[in-house]
Amino acid sequence: MSVHTPYLIFSGTKSRYLAEKICISLGCPLGQMNIEYFADGEFSVSYEESIRGRDVFLVQSTFPSSDNLMELLLMIDAAKRASAHSIIAVIPYFGWARQDRKDKPRVSIGAKMIADILSVAGVNRVITMDLHADQIQGFFNVPVDHLYASSVFLEYIKSQLPLENLIMATPDVGGTKRASSYSKYLGIPMVICHKTRQKANEVAEMRIIGDVADKDVLLVDDIVDTAGTITKAADLMMANGARSVRAMASHAVMSDPATLRVDQSALSEIIFTDSIPYTKKSEKVTVLSIADMFAEAIGRVCRDESISSLYTIK
Repeated sequence: MSVHTPYLIFSGTKSRYLAEKICISLGCPLGQMNIEYFADGEFSVSYEESIRGRDVFLVQSTFPSSDNLMELLLMIDAAKRASAHSIIAVIPYFGWARQDRKDKPRVSIGAKMIADILSVAGVNRVITMDLHADQIQGFFNVPVDHLYASSVFLEYIKSQLPLENLIMATPDVGGTKRASSYSKYLGIPMVICHKTRQKANEVAEMRIIGDVADKDVLLVDDIVDTAGTITKAADLMMANGARSVRAMASHAVMSDPATLRVDQSALSEIIFTDSIPYTKKSEKVTVLSIADMFAEAIGRVCRDESISSLYTIK
């Protein structure tokens, strides 16, 4: 990499696909790094070029398995010990974010613990996107640049979807703020699904608050894991007279049997970003890239420019 570039970008194993696209957008090569695996599954990280005195951006989402988080921690530690000027963790999908509070006795607050671990490892800044709960930013003792996929989604909505009959919807009450932001920006109505759970990943009951008759419904969420909630909401919308139902979510966790559920549901399309690699096959899935948005954020951090103007809606 050119000696005139003040920053270097490296990637963990499972986020390399995104890091390469970010580097193309920035017009710089991806930094050289080696991850060596031992027979028992342990691994070590080493940088194959000097990073002394440089601003180092480490691109790695922390989706399952936990090896992705461990890789990022070792990358941070190695950069610190190699005298990097600053270490910025670029975490498009921040795992463990659903564990952001004590919702019952004797449970961990996983999101806070991961934030502490990253800080102890030596990270100086975090750039992430669409956290499950905004307050997670306060779990960190370092600056957090919280990006939103809304700018990527809005461009797609305006160019590809039937706006004249479009109505925003949220699959649960927790996503009301997100859906309301889209609704106000686009000037379209909104409905809410109210759900109850008996246990994680299993919806017991769901009802619609609002009217979807003869409307093209767009469900919005931050994460789709097993797709139980989103597909049940879609089926419920169609049963209540909707003309069509689509969904969009920032992070395609898509644990089995999510793809099968999507294919068998009333959803005509589900739209994700590439914060997590979607490796299954489904004609209903559309993936939009966030590489340019993260590249712009990285450039602005390096130039000490404002990030907030990147946000179309929050």
